[in-house]
Amino acid sequence: MTTDRSAEDTAPAPFTDLRKWLTHLDRTGRLAVIREGTPLNHRLAGIAKRLDGKQAAFFPKPDGHHGVPVVSGFMSRRSWIAEAMGVPEDQLLRRFREAAANPLPWREVPLAEARCQEVVHRDRDAREVLPIPTHSEHDNGPYITAGLVIARNPKSGIQNVSINRIQVHSKERMAILMLPRHLWAFYKEAESRNEPLEVAVAIGIDPLTLLASQAIAPIDFDELEIAGALHGAPLKVAKCLTNDVRVPADSEIVIEGRILPGVRESEGPFGEFPKYYSAREHREVIQVDAITHRHHPIYHTIVPAEMEHLLLGSIPREATLLAHLQRSFPNVSDVHLAIGGVGRYHLYVQIRKTHDGQPKNIICAAFGAHYDIKQVIVVDEDVQVHDPMQVEWAVATRFQADRDLVVIAGAQGSALDPSTTVGQDFSGGVPPAHSQGLSAKMGLDATRPVVYPEHVFTKVRVPGEDEVDIADEIDTASRIDFEAIGAGT
Repeated sequence: MTTDRSAEDTAPAPFTDLRKWLTHLDRTGRLAVIREGTPLNHRLAGIAKRLDGKQAAFFPKPDGHHGVPVVSGFMSRRSWIAEAMGVPEDQLLRRFREAAANPLPWREVPLAEARCQEVVHRDRDAREVLPIPTHSEHDNGPYITAGLVIARNPKSGIQNVSINRIQVHSKERMAILMLPRHLWAFYKEAESRNEPLEVAVAIGIDPLTLLASQAIAPIDFDELEIAGALHGAPLKVAKCLTNDVRVPADSEIVIEGRILPGVRESEGPFGEFPKYYSAREHREVIQVDAITHRHHPIYHTIVPAEMEHLLLGSIPREATLLAHLQRSFPNVSDVHLAIGGVGRYHLYVQIRKTHDGQPKNIICAAFGAHYDIKQVIVVDEDVQVHDPMQVEWAVATRFQADRDLVVIAGAQGSALDPSTTVGQDFSGGVPPAHSQGLSAKMGLDATRPVVYPEHVFTKVRVPGEDEVDIADEIDTASRIDFEAIGAGT
């Protein structure tokens, strides 16, 4: 007797462990082991950048830190991220949305089970313990770029998880960039009480928890619960040794500390995701209290503005934006944050158009969904939003600027978009903080009319072209003598 196993039973299991994921990449030819002694100052990032999207880079013995290897680029292709989740690429957003809608509360483990606390350092310089690279040409020193910053809401105690750039510039002080989001709100509440905000920076995280950290969620929503849903089981967490923050128990490395009230220190310049440098400014400061790690830990660094950086930010946003738009417009079928728009600023939306004028409503809804979005292009369902050439074709043939263009001036945009500071007063060295990120928004309706004359907007295709198996059609055994064609006739 035989029984049929469901597709769910036979689906690939998600990769819930960083080391198992790196082993899988190695076995499938997608991890390059770099020779020993790579300098942390620019060279390591340069090698990882050259391999970006082709292979993850593993540095077993970087210069000066032979006890802690460095890895970069293990999430640098969209298909790899889907593979880590255990789903086909076309199911990537659906799976992330399911996890965000059905979070699993984490499970706290005792100290004996917390791998991230196998080794404990107190009163040690993070630059001596960890191989922290200096990435870009004008970066003002070494930066932690792949650390999950975890903090608790001073009012509710509920955690938030984010990735923030952190400059390590002294033995026990690190400057952090906080944009006006949840971590910033937590800090301002603590600072209003003249209290530090307890934080932990977890480095070397499994791919799914890393992805979950970038979800767009309400302020009192712990992204580690989304990680549990992606894992298919509650995420194991451990309480920090010096504060009440809970971190993934299998983290390779954890830096425990406090963001100090009323303290600012110089941070930057730093090469950010728009592929430009952000200015040197005075930022909030983390006081380091302890560094813990696994035996023989692996340090993860993200090369700024390359594919790992852009995809980790764009895919969770896409899932959230798709859900947001479909609540009001169920005929929205897909979205894509274009890599040419640095995975943040340019959104392509695919719809099954039912009413003329509808794309403009969708454009407005998309701008309201996230302030980073600067340009929205709406296309029909026959246009693949993940193919920028098809989107450009739709703009070229279905868009007229005097009829199909939406422009909104003076809206909030990304503070890291350098064009938002053009024309502002730089007499003080940097533009006023309140005016950074003041942006114009542009929407393009690149859809066909609902009703149009026969064939005018019909996409040209050859019947049966999609079913052709070209390997079966080519006669590899035959050779043609082109000079002899027609000879003697």
